[in-house]
Amino acid sequence: MTAKKDVLDLAGLFAEDEIGLPAIHAINLKVRSGEIVGIAGVSGNGQSALVEALSGQRQLSQGQIFVNGQDFTPTRGNFARFKVFGLQEEPLKNAAVPRMSVAENIAFRTYDKPPIASFGWWMKPGPLRKKAEDLIARYNVKTTSPDSPIEALSGGNVQRAILARELSGDVDVLIVANPCFGLDFASVADIRSQIMEARNRGAAVLLVSEDLDEILELADRVAVMSGGTISYVSPIEDTDRNTIGQHMAGH
Repeated sequence: MTAKKDVLDLAGLFAEDEIGLPAIHAINLKVRSGEIVGIAGVSGNGQSALVEALSGQRQLSQGQIFVNGQDFTPTRGNFARFKVFGLQEEPLKNAAVPRMSVAENIAFRTYDKPPIASFGWWMKPGPLRKKAEDLIARYNVKTTSPDSPIEALSGGNVQRAILARELSGDVDVLIVANPCFGLDFASVADIRSQIMEARNRGAAVLLVSEDLDEILELADRVAVMSGGTISYVSPIEDTDRNTIGQHMAGH
C-alpha cells in the first residue's frame, strides 16, 4: 500500500495576540492526503488564533506553512493556486458578506474567472446564477432564491452554502473550524458528510473542533492544543476520550 504524502506542514508557527502576548507558539503538525487531523482543546487555548493564521487573518511572527512541499503564504491568489479551502467559525462574520446574495457569496472564489468573468473583471450574471443554482442543488442549500441575502438563511444552510463554494473545485487542503456548532441534527449530518467526502477524495483536512465527539467520529488522528501549543498527537485508534481529556486539561 502506497504511503500517503504530507500535504499540509505547519513548521514552528508562532503568532501574537492583540496586545503582543503569545497566541500560538511552536506549532508543528503535518496532515497527509486523505486524512483528517482533528485539533481538540478547551476554548481559548489558541485554536482560533491558529485558524486565523492559516487563513491570513493573523500574521505569523515565526514559522512557515508548506503545502505539498512549497512555501505557502495565505493570500487569495495562493489559496486558489495551492487549492487550499476552508470553513471558518461563524461564517456569516468570517466567510460571507451577509447582505450580499447567496449566488454572490458562492461566487467569491470564482467571480474573476471563466465562465463567470471575461478578461478577469467583466462579470456575467447568467453564468454566476447558473453556477449558484447548480451548487445550491448539489449541496442541498435551502433558500427561496439564489438572489436572497445569505443572512436570511438558517445557520445550517449558511454552512452548506459556504462549503458548496469551498468544495466546488479540486481541494488539496481543507481547514474547518467548529463546522457544526449550534446546528440541527440534519445539518450536522450533511456537513460532516461533506467533510468526509473531501477526505475520501484525497484532501488533507484539518478539523478544529471543541466537540470531542465530532473529532472522535471524523478524525484519523487527534492533536490536542493546550496553552497555545500542540501538546499531544495520536492516531485515533491508539487513544481514548479519557487520555485526550487529560491533555486538554493540561495534565
